[in-house]
Amino acid sequence: MAHHTSPPPRICPSCDGFASVAVTLGGRDRNGHLRTITAHCPACNGRGLTRTRPNPEGARA
Repeated sequence: MAHHTSPPPRICPSCDGFASVAVTLGGRDRNGHLRTITAHCPACNGRGLTRTRPNPEGARA
């Protein structure tokens, strides 16, 4: 009996799977911590994956 498996998730081509990064703003705050902001990939909204599109022609082997 054949087991159906879901297709592997597709990695976002824009960010290569590294969807969120911490960017230092330079300098430190009063407690000595680095000031950082988080930037998310606009193509995948910070998920690192893109949606798999269904084949419009149907499943062909």
